[in-house]
Amino acid sequence: MRVRTDDGVGLSTLVAGPVEAPGLLLVHGIGGAKEDFADHVDAFARGHRVVTFDLRGHGESDHPDDAEAYSLDRLAGDVQAVVDATGLHDLRVLGHSMGGMVVRRFVLAAPDQVAAVVFMDTSAGPPPGLDREVVALGVEVARTQGLAVLKELSDELDLLGSPSYQRVLAERPGFREYADYKWNAQSPVMWAQLVEEIVRQPDQLAELAALHVPVLGIVGDEDTTFLQPMREIVTTVPGAELVVVPGAGHSPQFENPSIWQKAMESFLDLVPR
Repeated sequence: MRVRTDDGVGLSTLVAGPVEAPGLLLVHGIGGAKEDFADHVDAFARGHRVVTFDLRGHGESDHPDDAEAYSLDRLAGDVQAVVDATGLHDLRVLGHSMGGMVVRRFVLAAPDQVAAVVFMDTSAGPPPGLDREVVALGVEVARTQGLAVLKELSDELDLLGSPSYQRVLAERPGFREYADYKWNAQSPVMWAQLVEEIVRQPDQLAELAALHVPVLGIVGDEDTTFLQPMREIVTTVPGAELVVVPGAGHSPQFENPSIWQKAMESFLDLVPR
């Protein structure tokens, strides 16, 4: 289905599972796509109404040309639009990387809407250790030279790369082509605007202490950028638990899928219905 937002942006959305089941919304990160969770949707859909969608500026969703159409708060509003349009209830929501930053805003704005939250390879504020000058260079390249040149810079820096990601690229048939699809299916306007906001956003760690729903943190053991921020989140949120996925980097659902799936199912089985 295609969800239309209040500012007219169309969001490509996939729905699976029985209508009466608890909702499970999976939100991808910057440069990602709804298919980032495709390997796991059928398993989740046995007990949940599963929804994935392309964030604006990504994949098959609309790509507004106006930079003002992109912000983390705007994306949190899009999450609300998808929840409303698909009729999800008893909602469990996962946010990956930038998607976790979006979900954080959505949950803090409307905590009564959610029954459980999964923060995956994300942070409560600006990711630590990112070189602001390098980020500024990437933003300038995206705005003036486009995705092809930006990809050359991104591949050279490999800021969120890991041995496990390189292994999946080399060993999984079609995965490199999928990674190329995602890169080319994103808006350079979106990328520049959101990356700039990601490194300058306010830290909301203290606000997460007010969450009183089950919270799971999942992070790959090779994701050096987000290991400590994920520890801080689960330490702050009352009763939260952390799963560090071995042999995985920034996208453990691809890099160690069986352990990731088991962690998710164990958590979801414990959420009251």
